[in-house]
Amino acid sequence: QVQLVESGGGLVQAGGSLRLSCAASGSIFSISAMAWYRQAPGKQRELVALITTSNTTHYADSVKGRFTISRDNAKNTVYLQMNSLKPEDTAVYYCNAQGIIQYWGQGTQVTVET
Repeated sequence: QVQLVESGGGLVQAGGSLRLSCAASGSIFSISAMAWYRQAPGKQRELVALITTSNTTHYADSVKGRFTISRDNAKNTVYLQMNSLKPEDTAVYYCNAQGIIQYWGQGTQVTVET
């Protein structure tokens, strides 16, 4: 089992920044990649960014150049730095751990106001 605890969401003005954190614990040796997903009201959950154990990253086109995913292996934590936030970034953001099975965090709300 892997447990994921997210933090860092909140309310921000358009153009502002937030940093999300996801602390992993448990059977983390089984994880091959970590990712952030988001789900806006009435929409499907979508991949925002992903980072592998070799630090290869992948971003959704909508966030490229604005968001950065990173990891601190010593702290078993993954971060999502979000800059130049837009109202369309408003969603619940979920941390995801990928291994033999997938694990999900509880989600953290990000609201971007105009």
